[in-house]
Amino acid sequence: MTNQTNSGNPNVDLIYRRKKNAEEMKHQVISFVLMIFLTLVAFLAVGYKEYTAWFTVPFIILLAVIQVIFQLFYFMHMNHKGHEAPKMFLFSGVFIAAITVLAFMTIIWW
Repeated sequence: MTNQTNSGNPNVDLIYRRKKNAEEMKHQVISFVLMIFLTLVAFLAVGYKEYTAWFTVPFIILLAVIQVIFQLFYFMHMNHKGHEAPKMFLFSGVFIAAITVLAFMTIIWW
């Protein structure tokens, strides 16, 4: 589904699409730079000898979750209109997976 205006003037439609594409590209570049930065922070956290594994592992998992959110919303265009049903299925699957992991961790540790 394309996101075009229907003004009847092809020049206006072209200008609108170019503006939207430039804005989308800017968001993707910013997201990409942030993901590279988060990857470098993860490598630094692992390389820094003062941090214990009790800090490093949850910290890296948090950074990974943030990167997945960036990838879903900016590179897979989940922030656009018309993606409500895939978002619902994706987030309900994540919710069920989290509950399953929590249940198995509870069974094993208690």
